[in-house]
Amino acid sequence: MDPEQLSAALLAVVAPLAEARRPGAAAELSVADVVLDRPKNRDHGDWASNIALKLAKSLGTNPREFAAEIVGPLSAVPGIAAVEVAGPGFINIRLDAAAAGALAKTIVEAGAAFGTNTTQRGNSINLEFVSANPTGPLHIGHTRWAALGDAIARLLLASGATLVREFYINDAGAQMDRFGRSVLAAVEGVPGPEDGYAGEYIQSLAARVRIEHPEVDDLTGDEKLHTVRELAYRFQLGEIQASLEQFNVHFDEWFSERVLHAPGEDGRPSLVDEAVERLRAQGHVFDQDDAVWVRTTDFGDDKDRVIRRSNGEYTYFAADAAYYLNKGDRGYRHKIYLLGADHHGYVHRLKALAGAAGDDPEKDIEVLIGQLVSINGARLSKRAGNIIELDDLRAWLGTDALRYSLARYPADSPLTLDPEILQKRTNDNPVFYVQYAHARTHNVARNAAASGIERTAFAPESLTHETESALLGALQEFPRLVAFAAEVREPHRVARYLEELAGLYHRWYDNCRVIPLGDEQPTDLHRTRLWLNDATGQVLRNGLGLLGVSAPERM
Repeated sequence: MDPEQLSAALLAVVAPLAEARRPGAAAELSVADVVLDRPKNRDHGDWASNIALKLAKSLGTNPREFAAEIVGPLSAVPGIAAVEVAGPGFINIRLDAAAAGALAKTIVEAGAAFGTNTTQRGNSINLEFVSANPTGPLHIGHTRWAALGDAIARLLLASGATLVREFYINDAGAQMDRFGRSVLAAVEGVPGPEDGYAGEYIQSLAARVRIEHPEVDDLTGDEKLHTVRELAYRFQLGEIQASLEQFNVHFDEWFSERVLHAPGEDGRPSLVDEAVERLRAQGHVFDQDDAVWVRTTDFGDDKDRVIRRSNGEYTYFAADAAYYLNKGDRGYRHKIYLLGADHHGYVHRLKALAGAAGDDPEKDIEVLIGQLVSINGARLSKRAGNIIELDDLRAWLGTDALRYSLARYPADSPLTLDPEILQKRTNDNPVFYVQYAHARTHNVARNAAASGIERTAFAPESLTHETESALLGALQEFPRLVAFAAEVREPHRVARYLEELAGLYHRWYDNCRVIPLGDEQPTDLHRTRLWLNDATGQVLRNGLGLLGVSAPERM
């Protein structure tokens, strides 16, 4: 019996009792109202519910008395061994061994689908993260947003959402001109502009430009600058894309800012021009001092925003507005932005923009701010000179260690990682600890096969050892944990769960044998334990997959 089945059984008992006390009460209840929690003290049972406390006031009854009414009929439900009232009205529930143990077979048969759920079904989400300027390599900050953003995407997809991972390419504006002039100076062998980009990577890009376009020296003026800039841009964006793919981060959409400023087809205005008029139609645009403004203070912003300056030039806010509206035009009702620590000012601005566009700022847009990350002993990039590169970090520590460690902590907490721990092959290293548990499940399965033990029989009632009860209890939690982590956008909950599960598995391994000792003949208990072993391996594998981390079969 899994938590969903138990919740349904509890609702079936509670609904008629509630209806008897207040006609119409049953129709107001659903499975979502039946919250189950795992007691910290396993002596209190497998599950606990506060449903009696939750409903008592509306039913005009004492919560403990109402809980006592629930005990009898709930105890009669097949698979439930005992029910008791605790404290002011909590209901503690203990499953019988067969009902609890049946989960092992359920997990093995579900395979990679175990843990998936439908809590986000119907949600169409655009998740934008990383979105680095294509003017240089990805750095340590981008590394954190890449790991977190991709893990959030995996959680939402596992929970049934329709989602696109999107990278917004900031390929318009002054920074692209500075980038082009920097590479052009390197191509011509002259000092770069004072406000330009420096580093060996600029020289490398210049060398690639010469190889790609040997006639570049025959060009002059704007044509030469344009050619050099566009080639260098393509090369640098390609490096960014390759770095992310090697980091196991895939983007579904690479959206160019230039699209927003380009004239529309058949003489139509650009998307930026259209955005201004669409916001004006909503009644939130006004003209003042020859400039065009959006009255974002109506939606909690600290000041109104200029969208077009008096000289006719658009501000960055105009591109933000056009991009936001474009996401909605492409069918994404909910927009999630994962931004760096230096973008706190964008939160109110973007929410105000959503309100000005006619959306609900509290429902249709979500801005997550990630804090800074540092790694002890990390060296500045030899190519870029003033940053710590993603590629260097990955080569130094490995994709798995980096991704797991970065996903292991809340995004809004500053983070310093210790490379000595991340490189250890001991239990001090959290990712090694979890991966080793997974590899151990495969080793047990291999040894079992060599001993002739297969999953030919299943006797869940035999899984009575206390470590088996604890392990099964944790396995039951996985689908709910995935759903909750997706809802609150917190991948670190999955990492912490996996570490707890690994610890429970190691303790079970130390106490319960899958392979008989000596001349002892295999029994159904051994075969059933193989189911439990393989179920644990499956959940560890599924959880690591949600973090974008590999699950090795041997270590």
